[in-house]
Amino acid sequence: MYVMGKAEVEAVRKVIASGHLFRYRSGGVAERTARFEKDFARRIGTKYALATTSGTASLICAMAGLGVGPGDEVIVPAYTYIATALAPLAVGAVPIIAEVDETLTLDPADLERKITRYTKAVIPVHMLGLPCDLRAILRIARRHKLLVIEDAAQACGGSYRGKPFGSLGHAGAFSFNHFKILSCGEGGAVVTSDKAVYQRAMICHDGGCVFFDMQAAAAKPPFFAGTNFRVSEIQSAMLNAQLRRLDGILQKLRARKAAMAGILARGESFRLSSCNDPAGDCGTHLPLLFESERAACDFVARYKRECYLFRPFDTGRHVYSNWEPILKQTMHHPKWNPWRMARRRIRQTSNSCPQTLDVLKRTVVIGVPFAKTIPQVRTLARQMIA
Repeated sequence: MYVMGKAEVEAVRKVIASGHLFRYRSGGVAERTARFEKDFARRIGTKYALATTSGTASLICAMAGLGVGPGDEVIVPAYTYIATALAPLAVGAVPIIAEVDETLTLDPADLERKITRYTKAVIPVHMLGLPCDLRAILRIARRHKLLVIEDAAQACGGSYRGKPFGSLGHAGAFSFNHFKILSCGEGGAVVTSDKAVYQRAMICHDGGCVFFDMQAAAAKPPFFAGTNFRVSEIQSAMLNAQLRRLDGILQKLRARKAAMAGILARGESFRLSSCNDPAGDCGTHLPLLFESERAACDFVARYKRECYLFRPFDTGRHVYSNWEPILKQTMHHPKWNPWRMARRRIRQTSNSCPQTLDVLKRTVVIGVPFAKTIPQVRTLARQMIA
């Protein structure tokens, strides 16, 4: 969360004062949620947006909307929040873990290697606000007739070759929890330009939507058993205020990252990590690649008191080798286990993606200091190459 202030407080106050906190009003979506969904779709460049309770819920609804299910395989990157890999399991599909490259995003070459005749979809993740190589990924997806679900949970407002994240695939998923660029504490959104996908996602996100929303009741997809990932008007009110801040937040982040990168590019013990589209990068993080794991560890130890920085390898839940439920193929009930419904035997271990582990061990990521001034971040960067 970068900025939270009077606008959000006043927006929430008005909702509470109105006495109407529920997503629906008689015959339709309530005012603040409807406004957010309309404005967010316009900002992302898609025809539809659906507010949900989390980024995980958004991924689940996107896959349900696209018809992903039992027997299907969904390729996910080895470096992402564990939710990206858990979401396919919620619709009965199996996550297949693929390598990331030095950009910390999905390696297109390994994506193609991991495709089988059972692969239904791929979830490229714009990790740390950094763009995936969508040109290559989309080309591979078209060749193999795969669905593409962009995970932009950490990258709201970023773009690839001038097109906003979330608008390039068949669907996109966003998160608005406490740690994201836009925040309402916990929340998310699904975006798509396919009406049928949107309608199915809507039913998935609220199994009772047809009883509240006349538009949902008139939807063409058959009414199926959904769940409950509804947001409240309080969350939507906060998001309306946050959305107006988005461009300012990104501008400030990008300016500070550029100021630091210009100096750190002269460093001798590391180099700036490659980026698939610097112009579309959100600017939230600045990754550096070292020659050795030891050099990366020493750098973290030396500067961890100066600013927020970390090795991706040390972040636990974001590294595939720590995804015990995925590697051990465990679910809450043995009879509800997507691996048993898979059409081939799948075995993935903590050593399945050695390239990823090597890159994550040798990379240090600096959290761009949003609250510092440009002169302050330049001073910090100079210390790091002294």
